[in-house]
Amino acid sequence: MRIIYQTGFSGAELLDYRSTIFRNVVRSAKGVVGAMKQFGIVPAIPANRKYVDFITEYTLDPDLALPLDQEFGDALSAVWSDACIEGLMERQAEFYLMDSAIYFFEGIRRISSANYLPDETDILLAKINPSGISETRFQMGRLSIKMVDINCQRSERKKWIKAFENVPAILFVVDMDEYDEVFFEESNRNRMMESMVLFDSVVNSRWFMRSSVFLLLNNLDSFRRKLRRAPLANYFPDYSGGNDVNKAEAFILSRFTQLNRAHLNIYPHLIETIDKSKIQQVFESIEETIIKSNIVVVAVLAIPSL
Repeated sequence: MRIIYQTGFSGAELLDYRSTIFRNVVRSAKGVVGAMKQFGIVPAIPANRKYVDFITEYTLDPDLALPLDQEFGDALSAVWSDACIEGLMERQAEFYLMDSAIYFFEGIRRISSANYLPDETDILLAKINPSGISETRFQMGRLSIKMVDINCQRSERKKWIKAFENVPAILFVVDMDEYDEVFFEESNRNRMMESMVLFDSVVNSRWFMRSSVFLLLNNLDSFRRKLRRAPLANYFPDYSGGNDVNKAEAFILSRFTQLNRAHLNIYPHLIETIDKSKIQQVFESIEETIIKSNIVVVAVLAIPSL
């Protein structure tokens, strides 16, 4: 929202995002080499084996004002371009990999350069993992918006949910490409199924009986690529549409909307996080919905699925 409706980021904030991206990259790289060892996958190029060991042992410098180690960038670039990665990614459902990891891996030469600063796309795809509740205020047409971003554990939901009784709009964000993914800490929990559990608890809560829900189905490009190697029916046996992208998208949407026993107004949108024009269209739709309610100052509750 800051990129679209505010003035962007200061130099200090860009450095903060840079350190976040460094942590994302290092953690994801360690996840990849850890999965390689778990599954007994070795690099096709023998010289790359030392890079697997280097990444395994690598520790990010605690001085986050420093650039990412060039040697780490070289190691990750070599491992990620090795032919063995294709076989590893066929088993991606069996280990956790951040959804934007591939984007950062493919840009590791740029990210590990001495003068690297993140651009808008990097910032949009960075995984910040905040805990608790944060607010962003901005002007959208005739409306003064207070967007409240919820990032709480399941055990904490009852504490915050009552504080937002009857907010006019709820943004519920689902990463479509997580249909085959598990949690980093709990490999037996499917992330998409957990998103559905959370959505059920939100749309059928007595605290949101007068709210409109904007269901944002995100990461479409990654979802469509995955369908070719990870059939949706492997994770949702009741799906019968094969690799047809439109049928798969409609199926996921229907699985969410059929949970709406409270009959709230649900407005679904298929989006890409990095598509600013599409995000702007979503908020124009929100603006139109809220204006019909004759509200000038509004709180919008944003709930990332997990």
